[in-house]
Amino acid sequence: MNTDTRSNGAPKKARNYSRDASKLKMLHALRNVLILAVALFVLLQYVIGLSVVSGNSMAPSLLDQDLVLYTRIGNRYKRGSLVSVALPSGEYYVKRVIAVAGDEVDIRDGIVYVNGVPEEGDYFKGPTLPEEGAFTYPLRVEEGSVFVLGDNRADSIDSRFLGPVAESQLGGLLRLRIGWLYIQGL
Repeated sequence: MNTDTRSNGAPKKARNYSRDASKLKMLHALRNVLILAVALFVLLQYVIGLSVVSGNSMAPSLLDQDLVLYTRIGNRYKRGSLVSVALPSGEYYVKRVIAVAGDEVDIRDGIVYVNGVPEEGDYFKGPTLPEEGAFTYPLRVEEGSVFVLGDNRADSIDSRFLGPVAESQLGGLLRLRIGWLYIQGL
């Protein structure tokens, strides 16, 4: 019996398996791209975030146009942590946690005192002056809040203007700084 002919005696057409295999490869590649896109979306929406520093409020620690990566989950905020702060306007600011829940913050003579101890460090510049009429110091940070300041105290909108920030407003904890000529862990 001849298997190369149809029942009516006409020859069978050869099946183009290479074209079918090519289509299958394209479908697999498309599936992989879709899986990668969904995974990247979930990663950037719920696990990590990226932000561009705008302005000089965190200089010298972070510079204008630095790209920062922050983690959104599993964070423990402590004094000195760099954080992304979500404002009601939808903007995000990068600031440093100066005090946590239960701490007492006082600003006098251009110096920040946390629990009676003057702030130390080489990360900030300029005197820290309170915003006149905004808050009365000493100020106790309530449970679930942090007190944040920019490192460039003369050019920063921070807790001196906004008050302590609820932890629910913190977008995440900064982990990596990427500039034009460097990558630096935070």
